[in-house]
Amino acid sequence: MKLAKLAAGLAMGLVFAFGAGNAVAQAYPNKPIRIIVPFAAGGTSDILARLIGVKLTEAWGQSVIVENRTGANGNVGADFVAKSPADGYTLLLMDIGALAINPSVYVNMPFDPVKDFSAIGFVAYSPHVLAVHPSVPVNTVAELVSFARANPAKLNFATSGLGGAPHLAGVDLAARSGVQWTFIHYKGGSQAVADVAAGQANLIMNGMIATYPQVKSGKMRILAVSGAKRVAQIPDVPTIGESLPGFETGSWQGILAAAGTPRDVVAKLNAEINRILNTPDMKERLLGQGAEVRTDSPDALAGWISAEKAKWARVIRDSGVKLE
Repeated sequence: MKLAKLAAGLAMGLVFAFGAGNAVAQAYPNKPIRIIVPFAAGGTSDILARLIGVKLTEAWGQSVIVENRTGANGNVGADFVAKSPADGYTLLLMDIGALAINPSVYVNMPFDPVKDFSAIGFVAYSPHVLAVHPSVPVNTVAELVSFARANPAKLNFATSGLGGAPHLAGVDLAARSGVQWTFIHYKGGSQAVADVAAGQANLIMNGMIATYPQVKSGKMRILAVSGAKRVAQIPDVPTIGESLPGFETGSWQGILAAAGTPRDVVAKLNAEINRILNTPDMKERLLGQGAEVRTDSPDALAGWISAEKAKWARVIRDSGVKLE
């Protein structure tokens, strides 16, 4: 009799727990959501966060606030999210390549990019744009290499931050080409782009979404894109790989929350964000800026981050690059 009562009690407990979990998912969201962008306003991650935030607000009727928390190549904002309540109301949208790279760059990481986050999903991929200020007398990658060789360390290469994907792309490009330039590190891609557009720095490699508008305005000259293939919107612009075979970099944006966020909430966020990104309107808007919508499951993003973390650790270790 006691065993029967115990079994019945356990069964009721499981039913209650399952029902409570479903209630949490059904109630979510019932208050404003914050999307933390760990880079300055105007960069690729910031632009995407604001586009998605508007659509989430429309779909769920809850305010979505985009908040910029900059510093340490994304570590400040990412750490804030990692230590936030695991309830799905504080999200992180950033270049997840930088998230995977940072453990190999910073000695004392305040968080683990694999263990301290619940992956939500991918957002988009855009190749890096290699562009120069119009005062730099080059029009192609080959001409840039020749000019840099003739003027060692005289070109100022603006980056979105020390150790970020654009910085390491510039390091790799210099190593493959046998050139030297002087890196200038900013607190985000928008500041780096602005200084190149103003002629305060000479060249940049940065996400296409944030950079290409300056090319269209004539404030920068595009030399190449860093993807494996040419961009459909600018088919006459070559890839860097056409001059340096095997070269490929880019900006991968993704969304995460604090580790332990309920799976039902993660699934709801993933499904709605994927739906938003795959609408014709969003696809067209991103394609118009040179980016491709990339969507997948939370597990796929988590696996990608783990693989990228291991890859960049090997690259940085084997290359002997000193990140000052």
